[in-house]
Amino acid sequence: MSVTIYHFPKSAPSRNALLVARALGLDVDVHIVDLAKKEQLKPEFLQINPQHVVPTLVDGDFTLWESKAIAAYLVRTYAKDDSLYPKDPQKKALVDQRLQFDIGTLYPRIRAICFPVLYLGEIEIPDEFRAPVDEALGFLDVFLEGNDFVTGNTITIADYALAASVSSIAAVGWDISPYGNVSSWIAKCALAIPNYAEINQKGADEFGKAVRSKLAPGQI
Repeated sequence: MSVTIYHFPKSAPSRNALLVARALGLDVDVHIVDLAKKEQLKPEFLQINPQHVVPTLVDGDFTLWESKAIAAYLVRTYAKDDSLYPKDPQKKALVDQRLQFDIGTLYPRIRAICFPVLYLGEIEIPDEFRAPVDEALGFLDVFLEGNDFVTGNTITIADYALAASVSSIAAVGWDISPYGNVSSWIAKCALAIPNYAEINQKGADEFGKAVRSKLAPGQI
């Protein structure tokens, strides 16, 4: 089955959606949308997605955006089983909670540091933005205590999403070594998630390089 994903490799949410699609064995037609060049504002893309965000999925005559929604849709529609996104109410709720943690806590704190550097000309990271990232990593470290993955010992779409976020800030140069569970988990994800190096790590490294190139010396 073939689907189309409009994708920006430096974007953690975009990499998340593409990772899930590839893991399901889908034939993915990838269209690169370069946010740095404002290609998301081109009329032809606005016709597809008036909110002009990536990732955007087109599956036949169905269009969807927001990476977590895309991941859940793809698993429900194309997965051979429900291991990546369980149907059991409690297991599903825990996956949803971890996804909401990424949406509402971890990723916004990473973005608060990186977006102004990439797009608004900032060259320093304000001290008040550093502690919230470390706090979020600390929460994740607790979630992982005694577990291989973020909801237990089976990998789910929550791991895909959170791995994309954590690998991004790590690629910027953030020290995640104080969070032993997080460090061990991200290494497990690199082995367990298909195409991790090609899709996620490569994009995270590009993202990290772009952020570091704009920061003043000594900021990381």
